[in-house]
Amino acid sequence: MKEIVAGVDIGGTNTVYGLVDREGGVVAEGSLNTVSYPEINDFVSALVTAINELLLTGDFKLLGIGIGAPNANYYKGTIELAPNLAWKGIVPLGDLIRAKIDVPVIVTNDANAAAMGEMIFGGAKDMKDFIVLTLGTGLGSGIMINGQMVYGHTGFAGELGHVTIVPGGRECGCGRKGCYETYASASGLVRTVLLLLSEMKEKSILRDIKPSELTSKKIAEAAAANDPVAVKALDFTAEKLAFGIHNAIGFSSPEAVFLFGGLAKAGEMLFEPVRKYVEKNVQPIFRGTVKILPSGIPEKNAAVLGAAALVWNEMLA
Repeated sequence: MKEIVAGVDIGGTNTVYGLVDREGGVVAEGSLNTVSYPEINDFVSALVTAINELLLTGDFKLLGIGIGAPNANYYKGTIELAPNLAWKGIVPLGDLIRAKIDVPVIVTNDANAAAMGEMIFGGAKDMKDFIVLTLGTGLGSGIMINGQMVYGHTGFAGELGHVTIVPGGRECGCGRKGCYETYASASGLVRTVLLLLSEMKEKSILRDIKPSELTSKKIAEAAAANDPVAVKALDFTAEKLAFGIHNAIGFSSPEAVFLFGGLAKAGEMLFEPVRKYVEKNVQPIFRGTVKILPSGIPEKNAAVLGAAALVWNEMLA
């Protein structure tokens, strides 16, 4: 009988899940449409049924279920006040799932799950101190210090995406202004381009793209073709991203910072200037001590692997 864990990543639109072995192999997987289940009990029933169906596809022993979700509280196993989910208030997700399937259930936010996945299956296997930044629509962060995830007093520590880096700056979805994610995420890059298109006179292929269809991928492709607006936008974004990183280095002294998500796909066009700005502005005592790296997790299975790693980490401990 093969020992496996289930990894679940709950998103505002879709939920992906899979069975993961100790080596990080995804032996079976599937997905649910999150928005099809506005009632949490219906969602839990559908998820448990789906996991049980996967278990029937082989000779498996389920050791536990790891879940990455927005606004998830590791201490309580709850999802709390998640703006992009239909389930309002405080949702006791862990308890609801355990009532239907008798295995340990570990719940945390998606960026923390990504950091755990990096440590168990990715580029941080031999590290105890590192940070993972997920650079998508927003900016998520998972912080590992001395081999332990940083959760803080409330369970919500490590929200670097909502550290203020420009006082009175861009409006953020959290209701405040100048948050890190409004500048250093994929959507932040798009906002920067739209601003530069109105300020710069140079010709740009980005002017031919509708604002609603502008993506970080298209901007990176334009930058690779030496488009002046795209090049300036990417450099500005790299400088802002580095600003948050060199401040994070000051409080946690990580061995590495891993960048993951849509913006990180820009590759060395992003990584090279980020490294330059970090080295230029970090405290001298930290210069040359921190690697800025792409994630070592395959993107296709990253969410499921990260969630599953929550359980494997507990089992190894």
